[in-house]
Amino acid sequence: MPSTVLPAERLQDEELLVIRESARLMGKSLEPGPVIREMLHLISEFLGLNRGRVVLRQPGGSEFAIRYAYGLTQQEIERGVYQPGDGVTGRVLQSGETAIVQDIDADPHYLARAVERDRLPNETVSFIALPLRNEGEVLGLLGVHRIRGRTRALADDLRILEIIATLITQILKLNDRVAEQTARLENENRELKWVLERAAPQQASLGIVGESPALRHALRQIEQVSSTDVTVLLLGESGTGKELFARALHLSSPRRDLPFVKVNCGAIPENLFESELFGYEKGAFTGASTARAGYFEQAHGGTLFLDEIGDLPLAMQVKLLRVLQEKSLQRVGSRRETPIDVRIVAATNLDLQQQVSTGRFRLDLYYRLNIIPIRLPALRERREDVRPLVRHQLNLISQSYQRNVGLTPEAMERLADYSWPGNIRQLRNVLERLVLLAEGATISAHEVERVIQSEAVGAPSAPAPSHLPPPSSVRPYLPAQSHDRQQIEQALAQTHGNKSRAAQMLGLTLRQLNYRIKRLEMD
Repeated sequence: MPSTVLPAERLQDEELLVIRESARLMGKSLEPGPVIREMLHLISEFLGLNRGRVVLRQPGGSEFAIRYAYGLTQQEIERGVYQPGDGVTGRVLQSGETAIVQDIDADPHYLARAVERDRLPNETVSFIALPLRNEGEVLGLLGVHRIRGRTRALADDLRILEIIATLITQILKLNDRVAEQTARLENENRELKWVLERAAPQQASLGIVGESPALRHALRQIEQVSSTDVTVLLLGESGTGKELFARALHLSSPRRDLPFVKVNCGAIPENLFESELFGYEKGAFTGASTARAGYFEQAHGGTLFLDEIGDLPLAMQVKLLRVLQEKSLQRVGSRRETPIDVRIVAATNLDLQQQVSTGRFRLDLYYRLNIIPIRLPALRERREDVRPLVRHQLNLISQSYQRNVGLTPEAMERLADYSWPGNIRQLRNVLERLVLLAEGATISAHEVERVIQSEAVGAPSAPAPSHLPPPSSVRPYLPAQSHDRQQIEQALAQTHGNKSRAAQMLGLTLRQLNYRIKRLEMD
C-alpha cells in the first residue's frame, strides 16, 4: 500500500511532537529503560522509523548488545550481540560514524542478526545507525529500519534521529551519575530522607520553604543533577522562585565556591546583548574606553543563570548556540577565541515549544537547553506551604524594616485561603505592605482583606477569595497612576519622609513616586 503524502506543515508538527514528548519524558523520569523505549515508540509511531534499538557495551566486556528496543521480540533482542567491526552495527561502534544502508538486501555487511529478513516488509528496507558519543567515546548506537520508498526526506529523518541520539546520550550519562551517587542508599525511603536532611538547611537559607510533594519533587530533581554539568531549564509561572532554585543548584554542585552570575535576558536592550554576554575590547565601539569581560567570562568556572531565556532575540540565539557548542567566545571587537567553562541554568515562564512552532525560538537551541527541564510548582499547587512561607517571609521582612509584627490566626487563614496568582513574589509584596502599614504589633484579618482586595483592583485578572467584602466596603490601594496628593502625603508622613518606604507602601517604584511628586508639584 503506498505511503500517505503529508503536507510539510504536518510533518513539522509531528517532529515537534516527538521532541516535545521526549523532553517531557526526560523531565518526568531519569530511569533510562522506560524513557528510551518510549522515545523509540514515538519515532516509530509518528515518523515511521521502525524497530528502533539502542546498542550498548556489555558490563565488564568488549561486546555490545541491544539494551533497549521497540518493535523487537525478546528473542530478537537476545540475538543482537556484536563485536566492534562486526557488520554495519560493529563498524559504527568502531568508527563512531553514522551509517546509512539504502537497501539491506544489497549490502553484504548488513547481517540481519537480530531481525530476520522475512519479518520485514516485502519492499526495499533501509537501515540507519547513529553513534552515541560522549566526549570522544562511543557509548553505543541508535539503529532504526526505514522504508526507502516513503515520501518523507531522508535528511528530515536524520535530523530528528540526531536529536533523539543526543537526548539518549544525556539520559545514559545522567543515569550513570545518579547510579554512582545513590549506590550507597538502601531503598527509596532512605534516599529521600537523606536528600531532605541534606537540603533542609540550605533550603531555609535560600528562602525555599515548604514540604509539599510538588516542591520536594522539584528539589529531588535538583539534587539528582547537581553533581553534573548538564544544562538545566527551569520552567514555571512568574514569581515561583526560579532564581532561588538556580542558586540552590549552584550551591549543591562542585562549582559552589565559584561565581554564580545572573542575567535577566528580558532587561537587556537588544543592541547590547552581545557586548553584555560576551564582553568587548577597548575601542570596539564608541564609548568603549576600556575592555570589559562579559557575563560568560565573569561566570567562568561557576554557573551562569540565564533568566527569561525566551526573550532572547533570534540573532543572539544563534551566537549563544555557537558558544554553548564550541565552549569558547569572541569579545566584541576581538578575533581571539576565549575558552569558557560555565554551567548553564536557564529559566522561562514562556512555553518554549510554542515559541519554536511560531518561529520565535530556534529548535536547535531549544533542545540544547531543554536537556533537563524542571517544572517549579505554582503556589496554588502547594497550598500546604503557604503558612510556613508566610512565617518565613514575615520574619525576614520584620528584620529588614526593624519591625516586630505578627498575625492573628484569622489573618493567617485569609492569607492561606488566597489563590496567589502572582505566586511567592506576590505573597512577599503583600506581606511587605502589611508590615509597613501595620498600626500595631498584630495584623488583623481586616487588614489582610484590605490589602488583598487592592491586589485584585490593581490586577483585575487575579481572582480574589469569595469571602472578601465587595469593593465598595473597603478603601483599596489604587493602581500606580491613580495615587493622589493626599495618599502620597499620608505615606510620606507614616514613613517620616522616607521615600523608598513610602513607594513600597503605595506599590510604586522610587522612580514612579518621584515622578508623581513632580507631576503634583509637591515639595
